Amino acid sequence: MSDFYSLDQHAQAERMRALAETALAHWDIDASQFDLIKYRENAVFCATTTDGARYAVRIHRAGYHSDDELRSELQWIDALSDYGIEVPAIVPCRDASSFAVVTGEGIPEPRQVDIFHWVEGRQLGSAEAGVADIQSIGQTYHTIGTLAAQLHNQATTWVLPEGFTRHAWDAAGLVGPTPFWGPFWELAALTDEQRQLLIAARDRVYVDMEAYAADPGNADRYSLIHADFVAENLMVDGDVVRLIDFDDAGFGWHLFELATALYFEMEADYYQDAYTALVQGYREYRSLPDSQLDYLPLFLLARSFTYLGWVHTRFETETARQMTPMLVEKACNVAQAYLAG
Repeated sequence: MSDFYSLDQHAQAERMRALAETALAHWDIDASQFDLIKYRENAVFCATTTDGARYAVRIHRAGYHSDDELRSELQWIDALSDYGIEVPAIVPCRDASSFAVVTGEGIPEPRQVDIFHWVEGRQLGSAEAGVADIQSIGQTYHTIGTLAAQLHNQATTWVLPEGFTRHAWDAAGLVGPTPFWGPFWELAALTDEQRQLLIAARDRVYVDMEAYAADPGNADRYSLIHADFVAENLMVDGDVVRLIDFDDAGFGWHLFELATALYFEMEADYYQDAYTALVQGYREYRSLPDSQLDYLPLFLLARSFTYLGWVHTRFETETARQMTPMLVEKACNVAQAYLAG
């Protein structure tokens, strides 16, 4: 049997497709068609039944989250839905479990699999291509701002279920000795000069973020966050914007959430319009004083580090190979600007 991780992306996806078909037995869903939607670290398929019903089947990257961590993610999604926020609806397994652990032929590890009812709409955009419809930037980012604020309102008032556990996007998780997404400064693609720049910026960010956390005025600005508020995780359906893909959700600063929503648009001509609309929308549902917004560059830089860590620890993926040059250049530009400020 060929080693799974030595196969190209297409061959890996075909094995994932077979695992998805096997997994459906846990749900008693009879699908006649499987279409690959996305394969980066997770593999997501659209499963269509003979009567036309569609489901999103998500096969998780091995070892990213424990069963308890995944169960916690799905509990939060349910709680957000109960709160009135538009999120994907979870389809329980036949035994009422929220996910199944499934073994697939030719895949070395058992994989966690969960299923959601299909979310209608189109992606707002992508990291590579930017926002799809720049004519509606103001309206779209205003909606993103209101959605983020409502999510943070829910998160700051929700009583966590017993056993709830997720990772943290705090100073240690972002720029500590062992960041959650890996030591970004060890990325092989960095030159010596770039590495030294990023290490200097990393050390500055750690100090500044610890100072931000110590400010009593910021006590209600840290909670569960989605942590991946990028264009491709926002599904636009008329006037409705639905948030999908909570795989990276954890505990973090609310400004990190907003920085994520804006990060890949920083060089775009419409950035200022997106920023203004995002802030206005957020403030309609939650306080966001200028004294806190002044720290947004800190979290934009921290966000840039995470993407370098992502490609460093997922070097085997086609996405990492394609995006590394762009992410390195962007992170170095943001780091230089921050250190000069």
